[in-house]
Amino acid sequence: VTPAANPLSRRVVTPAANPLSRRVVTPAANPLSRRVATPARQAEARASVRAEAFAGGERGSESVGALPVVYRGPSGTPLLDGIASPADLKGLSKQQLLQLATELRHETLTSVSATGGHLGSSLGVIELTVALHYVFNAPEDPIVWDVSHQVYPHKILTGRRSRMSTLRQKDGLSGFAKRSESPYDAFGAGHSSTSISAALGMAVAQKLNGVSEQRNAIAVIGDGAITGGMAYEAMNNAAYLSTKVIVVLNDNGQVSLPTGTQSAGGVGPAGALSAYTGRLLTSKPFLDFRSFAKSFSSLLPENLQAVNKRIDAFTRSTLQASSSNLFEELGFYYVGPVDGHDLANLVPILENIRDRRDNKPVLLHIKTEKGFGYPPAVAASDKYHGVPKFDVPTGYQYQGPKGKPSYTNIFANALIEHAQDDQKIVAITAAMPGGTGIDKFGRRFPKRTFDVGIAEQHAVTFAAGLAVEGLKPFVAIYSTFLQRGYDQVVHDVVTQKLPVRFILDRAGLVGNDGPTHHGSFDLAYLGCLPGLVIMAPSDELELLHMVATAYELDTMPCAVRFPRGNCIGLEGLREQLGYDITAMPTKGTALPIGRGRYVKRADPSRKQRVALLSLGTRLAPAMQAARALEEDSDFGGQLGVTVADARFMKPLDMELLRELARDHDVLVTIEEGSVGGFGDHVLHVLALDGALDDGKLRVRPMVLPDKFIEAATQQEQLDEAGLSPSYIIATVRKLLGKSRVLV
Repeated sequence: VTPAANPLSRRVVTPAANPLSRRVVTPAANPLSRRVATPARQAEARASVRAEAFAGGERGSESVGALPVVYRGPSGTPLLDGIASPADLKGLSKQQLLQLATELRHETLTSVSATGGHLGSSLGVIELTVALHYVFNAPEDPIVWDVSHQVYPHKILTGRRSRMSTLRQKDGLSGFAKRSESPYDAFGAGHSSTSISAALGMAVAQKLNGVSEQRNAIAVIGDGAITGGMAYEAMNNAAYLSTKVIVVLNDNGQVSLPTGTQSAGGVGPAGALSAYTGRLLTSKPFLDFRSFAKSFSSLLPENLQAVNKRIDAFTRSTLQASSSNLFEELGFYYVGPVDGHDLANLVPILENIRDRRDNKPVLLHIKTEKGFGYPPAVAASDKYHGVPKFDVPTGYQYQGPKGKPSYTNIFANALIEHAQDDQKIVAITAAMPGGTGIDKFGRRFPKRTFDVGIAEQHAVTFAAGLAVEGLKPFVAIYSTFLQRGYDQVVHDVVTQKLPVRFILDRAGLVGNDGPTHHGSFDLAYLGCLPGLVIMAPSDELELLHMVATAYELDTMPCAVRFPRGNCIGLEGLREQLGYDITAMPTKGTALPIGRGRYVKRADPSRKQRVALLSLGTRLAPAMQAARALEEDSDFGGQLGVTVADARFMKPLDMELLRELARDHDVLVTIEEGSVGGFGDHVLHVLALDGALDDGKLRVRPMVLPDKFIEAATQQEQLDEAGLSPSYIIATVRKLLGKSRVLV
């Protein structure tokens, strides 16, 4: 094929130089091109990858204890060792691409095994990643990964292999696509359903810049992310704008985490959209390149249409004519379904799509298996979506010693206790039943459990409708994800004073997932809304009380925020916070709305007195700081420290605030939230109350710094944010004129 014969070809190639390129071929000339995509041939292609996983190489041959070895990777990675950038893929032969995929899968496994991270989704797109970087010219052709927790193979192929040991660590690689990290990360992500909009914007910019004939913009989106309404807003706009945007729908049947949670809709993937794409997959066999070429010929130049006619004469298409589907009605040219693990078929199909002349957007629907090629992941209910460090040969995950319960589990168990006595309690989650504890609620009360998919806007207004009819909805959503439903919180819930209970898990700093997942802003974005009760427990016992408070609050909406991670535990409750308990209750007691509490009172006889006012789980560090300050020899035993737990950000306990302002020289507020939250509200009401007028009270709010804190452990992030006990001590010492800062 010369440039004259194929003016759309971007490089001069011959069949020998590029066996995977599209042209007139026979089965003998291209043994990887399947004639008819029968179930037997599909099974054969998948079996070959699985066989490779058990091939018995040297690497990863050791097992943990007596556990059986279920995976052995290749003995080396010679092809991957030669890949410094995607450009190095272009000269590989067909067999080498297949071998590269095998090596890339093993490299992904070994990298994540040492750091933990999102594994299953990355294993499911190995072949797709290789194909995309072989066919397209990134970064000139931007590839936008929706959510982007599946980008580990992409990172390895784009020059970051040597840094994979730093994945999700402090000063290391992000676990998601990050524009500042590499030019190959065309668009940052972490939340879902954004890729098509971003790719569409890039495609339109290419058109306006006059380069759309030479470049492509690709969005890779999963069947979970495509349940988000924003994806359909973008698709609705794409055909209208006549752009060359390419959407790859990666369909792996994993809509929620985990998929299979018992709910009112059953145990299948959440929503009719998932069922619809599932029907597309099962209604006809996988599309092979020959069948695709026939149906796609109308978008190609005339000379290539002639080629396709000769292909069709060689073998009859297995794809029967069918009525238009949803994506075609939205103006997309639909291609699929295609086996996403059949690299030899995927490459020429992508090449055809790349070289199309028409400006009509294209949706390529591929079927993949999350965790593909790694038996432990395939067998697991969550497909090894997110894993700690693990042993590659056996799949054994290093969980560490069983410790204190998580705040998530405390909430879930408390909600179940209340729901046993009240059938009006219902629970709602947006595709995160496992992360929010709603999976536990669903196992107990499936008909009162609603997983709406990745649709936070709908979740909020759906809950408002339930509240209108007298039910008691608990909407459990990560703090960072409730941002996506903010207008619905304001317009559909708060302005109508509907008693929807928002449960904000992962409030504050979340550790290795980094900036896109921190729950930094909820106190600021909810605190400005009139008539919304906002609570933050300092410990697990307080969380029980706040679930009970939310349950009984039937006249207005409320929110309860708590962090990721484990609770203080019984011993900590007694020793750190002074509780006199021997066992945790299963149910809490409703708190008076807007009333805080004293945890420790300063000795009134001491000359200098400091008040530490905490909201949320910074209370234990505040207590630690208070004890250290009172023992500090620099103050000669004359410093008394009061520690108070605000409990509520809205409404604030004005009586408590007035007492703290009147009886202390220094007031420090402490919260794990951004500027504009609890501390700012305290300053505002103190100023309006005249408590600052005489200049005697020195007030300092301790909040998250005005920046995005990158991935690290939670403790490393708290240290960086200046919210650890040593920073509380340093703040007080500075306010009291002590220049020497304790470390």
